[in-house]
Amino acid sequence: MSRKIAVVVQRYGLEINGGAEYHARLIAEKLSKYFAVEVFTTTACDYVTWDHHYRGGQELLNGIKVNRFRVRKPRDPETFGRIQRHIFEEEHVLEDELSWLEEEGPLVPELLQVLEKREREFAYFIFFSYRYYHSYYGVSKFRRKAILVPTAEHDQVVYLSLFKDFFNLPAAIVYNSPEEKELINRISGNAALCGDVVGVGSEIPERFDPRGTLARLGIQGEYFVYIGRLDENKGVPELFDFYLRLLAEKKITLKLLLIGKTYISIPEHENIVHIGFQENKEKFDLLQGADFLVMPSQFESLSMVALEAWAIGKPVLANGRTEVLRGQCQRSQGGLWYGNYDEFKEAFLILQADSDLRERLGANGKKYFLENYSWEIIENKYLKIIAALDQRR
Repeated sequence: MSRKIAVVVQRYGLEINGGAEYHARLIAEKLSKYFAVEVFTTTACDYVTWDHHYRGGQELLNGIKVNRFRVRKPRDPETFGRIQRHIFEEEHVLEDELSWLEEEGPLVPELLQVLEKREREFAYFIFFSYRYYHSYYGVSKFRRKAILVPTAEHDQVVYLSLFKDFFNLPAAIVYNSPEEKELINRISGNAALCGDVVGVGSEIPERFDPRGTLARLGIQGEYFVYIGRLDENKGVPELFDFYLRLLAEKKITLKLLLIGKTYISIPEHENIVHIGFQENKEKFDLLQGADFLVMPSQFESLSMVALEAWAIGKPVLANGRTEVLRGQCQRSQGGLWYGNYDEFKEAFLILQADSDLRERLGANGKKYFLENYSWEIIENKYLKIIAALDQRR
């Protein structure tokens, strides 16, 4: 009988095709070749409120057994914002940070209670995203069996005193990038802890049909593309500002195509086209049809969508103020980056005009992806970490 591994994550569903939650689903499905994998998650789909969405209980999703628990208290954005401003901007005590953690959620004590009852069934628990209730208390409770995939970003949360010792608790840490590892090692002094820089692969369709998908969606003309949540932390407002300034100054042939759910207002302009969430195949069709991908995010532990662009030979234009994005572009030689409007303008105009450069950058990116993020490489790194933990135990 296969050994059992539990994957514990805040949201889980086929509709969620980005971020830590998509990352967790891919890892769960890939590790199911080697272990009996069960997922423990919530009934929430919306990460802002944690409102009830999926049916509670147990279901099979792509062959994986998924256990869903209803969030006890949905997040009140106003209350959460007030507490977060307090801990970020004012003197406070640890109890204030614990109150923030409860509001951050998702508050699912029942999930942890079930894990405790079933602990002996599982060889290891893989917790995704350090900053949430289930990971903080789950890693603390199951230290010897806890493997943490922190997905930590260089933001204010990672510096809270709440997490100073936390990164020393798990049996192992699976990092997304060298920058994330350096950040966590520096904050917590946990460099000796078992772990590795692993990241994640992607599910890339065997065939692409950009013309068919573009025609079906009524999209005409050349474009560059943004894929992901449209919110402030992803740098989308700055992207709008830079792009509209550029349109006013220069003759721009490329439209901006936006793929993903929006949590902010989108400027009304004929060159800005928002088509909302798309399934994986359509997403890749539209990425294949683009001149390049833009990644303006302010906070990343690893850009999965940048890796997906490189996987199919597309260059990336990234926010270079974000260390992880700049590092990914430097290591891959698959993209350009900017630190301000003038640099954005220069890089954009170069990519728009020079198809040979786009091809070279895309080829570099594809080579980088194949050498570092093929599923065989990712799976073997997980297996080595688990084997090292087995040996220590």
